Amino acid sequence: MTAQTFQPLKIFNTLTRKKDVFVPIAAPYVGMYVCGPTVYNNVHLGNIRTFLSFDILYRYLTHIGYKVRYVRNITDVGHLVGDGEVGEDKIGKMAKLQKLEPMEIVQRYTNDFHDVSAIFNLVPPSIEPTATGHLIEQIEAVQKLVEKGAAYESNGSVYFDINKYQAGGNEYGKLSGRVIEDLLNETRDLDGQAEKRNPLDFALWKKASPEHIMQWDSPWGMGFPGWHLECTCMSAKYLGKQFDIHGGGMDLKFPHHECEIAQGKSLTGEEPVRYWMHTNMLTVNGQKMSKSLGNSFLPSELFSGNHDLLDQAYSPMSVRFFMLQSQYRSTLDFSNEALKAANKGYKKLANGLRNAKLMTYVHEDGVAADEAKKADIEKSVDGFYGAMNDDLNTAVAFANLFNLLKYINMINMGQLKTAQLGEAVFTSLKENFVIFFEDVLGLKEELTEGYGILDGMLKLYSEFKLLRNYEKVDEIRSYFKNQGLVIRDTKVRIDWAYEE
Repeated sequence: MTAQTFQPLKIFNTLTRKKDVFVPIAAPYVGMYVCGPTVYNNVHLGNIRTFLSFDILYRYLTHIGYKVRYVRNITDVGHLVGDGEVGEDKIGKMAKLQKLEPMEIVQRYTNDFHDVSAIFNLVPPSIEPTATGHLIEQIEAVQKLVEKGAAYESNGSVYFDINKYQAGGNEYGKLSGRVIEDLLNETRDLDGQAEKRNPLDFALWKKASPEHIMQWDSPWGMGFPGWHLECTCMSAKYLGKQFDIHGGGMDLKFPHHECEIAQGKSLTGEEPVRYWMHTNMLTVNGQKMSKSLGNSFLPSELFSGNHDLLDQAYSPMSVRFFMLQSQYRSTLDFSNEALKAANKGYKKLANGLRNAKLMTYVHEDGVAADEAKKADIEKSVDGFYGAMNDDLNTAVAFANLFNLLKYINMINMGQLKTAQLGEAVFTSLKENFVIFFEDVLGLKEELTEGYGILDGMLKLYSEFKLLRNYEKVDEIRSYFKNQGLVIRDTKVRIDWAYEE
């Protein structure tokens, strides 16, 4: 563990509805499961916000010394249109529309998900299991639940018995805060309830109609697994019957995660998860993001600016920065004003990163220490950890990072001598800024095309190293002109450099 983690990490646990001190089952090992995408279409920004939030958690847990096994599944069967018990499989429906094999749809949109994740600099999970790759485990789990009397077969389908679960002293609805009587009132008039004993009973295995593309043989006939079952089986296989953290979007609290708890506890007799975490929704100019409202956009549209609601294009890292300016449990509202402000903020931090990496400590005799600035830097470093330990409050963490940036800029502009800070505080400033920016928050430097050319030139031609004033700008301008490049700003300043 790092020296700064004297404050305990607290996580808002949806199950207890409060911030709980994080105590792993088998420290320093941590098991974390996050519900991954259903790969029937391009990944949307709501998905990205969820996966980005747990990317931060994974990075931070690793940073403070935990050994994390991060499992994030790919749903490639069983997720029906409307998230309900009846209807077409989302992947099967898209396969029919595009006249492709279902696994072609799966591969196409899994590739898209991976590509977008890489663009946003998301760390890949330790294990990425698929539902179709774990059909044996799901069939075995259904058989076990039937044997235990927790489930029953009806007309070729198998349903989880909510009444039996409740009779055993369990509470269906405790995660989401739903009251079972209210749920019954909501479901009485829904179609497809005839073969259930209780309208709330949910499918573990569904009988497939002849036209259903994705189906497999089972002890109950041809069918396919229920959407909720896959996560229970895959999390148990790779993390054990009880593990530390389960995450997802708030829309999954009910029924998906509620059903996972019921299945898991019925299979093992134990609560499957210690800490449940959920990310909040996205809005656009104060309205819920929705295709039907015409206010949703894909990551690619953000990057290109090709959307009626966007004034300009926004880079992946500026969007990542924008998303992290709100704590993951807060609603995140997209607007051009907010995105433009985030773009400016990101560029300031990225410039500070370049300067921080170039800074070196210079000892000077007779330079008095500035105790106030030293204390403020140390306070900001501790403040960053304090914010992250407070349920990953990235908004407050960024405030502390910007305060560190202030001192980096002062050193770069010659307004603060490194000797005034002392070597220990200077090293802390430099190293922690880089670590917080790159390792914890997962940001990285982005180069524009023109900047990239200049960047490459300075790497290649060592005579332009270590320029921190205007003395050789004319020489550089002349060289680039001979290469067919023009620096148009006559006040250009080169304030960064590279080693050979």
